[in-house]
Amino acid sequence: MSAYKEFTKRLKLLFSKNPDLIVTTLSNIFTMRLIGNKTHGDLAEIAISEFINQFMYDFKSLHVGKDLYRAKSNEEDISVTNEITNEVIPVSLKAYGDGPLQLSTDKNSMLFPALQKLGTRISGSELQSLWLMPEFAGFGNINILPLIYDEKENKCNILVFDAERARQAVDYVILEDAGSGRKHPVFRFYDALDGYICEVRYGSATTNALQRGLWTHTRNGLKYFDSLTGGWVSYSHNLTLVSLFSHALVSTERGHTKALEEIKADIEQIKRNAGF
Repeated sequence: MSAYKEFTKRLKLLFSKNPDLIVTTLSNIFTMRLIGNKTHGDLAEIAISEFINQFMYDFKSLHVGKDLYRAKSNEEDISVTNEITNEVIPVSLKAYGDGPLQLSTDKNSMLFPALQKLGTRISGSELQSLWLMPEFAGFGNINILPLIYDEKENKCNILVFDAERARQAVDYVILEDAGSGRKHPVFRFYDALDGYICEVRYGSATTNALQRGLWTHTRNGLKYFDSLTGGWVSYSHNLTLVSLFSHALVSTERGHTKALEEIKADIEQIKRNAGF
């Protein structure tokens, strides 16, 4: 079992034994959408990292931070360390609606051109050649932790794409032209039952990060996901948190220190209540 799969397995076990812990955290994360549509994504990285540090024995997490982006060797937002094996696991956090999900930005625009070399329909021996290409060497090692949310119903599902299972299931890849709302062509991966798995979007240097790279779809490719939360969980907005943020932004560090002491005491009480 890979280090990332071991980590997500442990995370799923924690959620199943203490569902209130993740519901509280998700409620706080998605409350941030009341402040700004993109605020919750950045704060989710901090929140999940702290969740790991507070509630997961044998693991510690570090929020990598946006300022280190250019120095990253992977597309990680947090770095998780298994303290038993000392393995370091780069993890990319995503907060997406229930639909298209980006798995890789393909910053160097290599995936689409690599597929073009193999033709417009790739199967059989050509498919074997695809997996031997250096551009696809990391396909089975995608460490994406997506918080998939439905804002209308205030619910979230933490869905992990099983890249290795998806790779084994690929039966053919086909080029589909632009259209049906798409500006650029895509290579789509299908299983033997013509079920959608994932796709590689157009990779020209003229495209932005949302027009290229490896994508999947949380509804269309659901059988290639594992739900860490056991399906959808409902969350609620914490309006007190919004008020806390607004007051914190106009108060001093002295006030922040006192508030942090109270919050740390609350976390310790949460741990005792959960039997930690």
